[in-house]
Amino acid sequence: MLKIGVLGAGHLGKIHLRLLQQSEKYELVGFYDENLENGQKIEKEFGYKQFKTIATLIHAVDVIDIVTPTLSHFKCAKVAIKSGKHVFIEKPISNTVDEALEIIALAKENNVKGQVGHVERFNPAFIATKNMIENPMFIEAHRLAEFNPRGTDVPVVLDLMIHDIDAILSVVQSKVKNVSASGVSVISETPDIANARIEFENGCVANLTASRISMKNMRKSRFFQKDAYISVDFLEKRCEVVKMKDAPEVPGDFDMILQNAEGVKKQIYFANPEVVQNNAILDELNSFADAINNNTTPVVTLEQATEALSVAYQIIDCFKK
Repeated sequence: MLKIGVLGAGHLGKIHLRLLQQSEKYELVGFYDENLENGQKIEKEFGYKQFKTIATLIHAVDVIDIVTPTLSHFKCAKVAIKSGKHVFIEKPISNTVDEALEIIALAKENNVKGQVGHVERFNPAFIATKNMIENPMFIEAHRLAEFNPRGTDVPVVLDLMIHDIDAILSVVQSKVKNVSASGVSVISETPDIANARIEFENGCVANLTASRISMKNMRKSRFFQKDAYISVDFLEKRCEVVKMKDAPEVPGDFDMILQNAEGVKKQIYFANPEVVQNNAILDELNSFADAINNNTTPVVTLEQATEALSVAYQIIDCFKK
């Protein structure tokens, strides 16, 4: 079992602490939170050991789980990596692309592994359909959330949309060619609702909408490709796959047949991939332990998270224009 320590014991940090305590791949050594009073409450209530400094916690573990506010990701990662510790960093990887690039360089220099918490990669509905998403040419993603003051210190693109940016970059095997976007600030100093269009070199277009001032929650993406339509509901953890194939010579009574203007007939059928329910946060943490123990590439690499951050900032730059 790998010894792990958690930096940051806020809302998400507490979830990480609870799941690491349950994990069979880690030994939870303890945590550090800069609010020592909050840390004492958590230590008293849950029994996790509170460390008084970051340095003493880093010294006591093999892996550091960074669940602090985004602004401090770089500082925490730098100290941990220079101490030779593997790092799991909550998304986004850092506050700037330059910081992310330095984290990558430091990890290589110190021969440690890093993974970033883009948790939707472990969503069971996405896992069930990912192998079916082949060369999508149009993608539509909606990520809408009810207002919550937590997270409004960063633009909605870094808070919410980055989940979909990362998921889309993981299935489109092509480089980003052009980004255009618009955003509106309603409550916060930065945009609360944003729409972005990402064009790829292979012709694929992704249209993303994110809002943190919606009346209801929605996290849904739709992928359109040759002879298939795939819908992934990240919130309800459900998926829908509609496929087309050449129609049989003699269709059955219940076969759904479409005929285009050229007279080509296609049969529509539904594929129902099995969605195996899981705890995505626990799975991403455990997958990182496997990558360390087996010396394999983490599921969400530092480089991939940096690419997602880079696209996110291209979107944010469009707002300024």
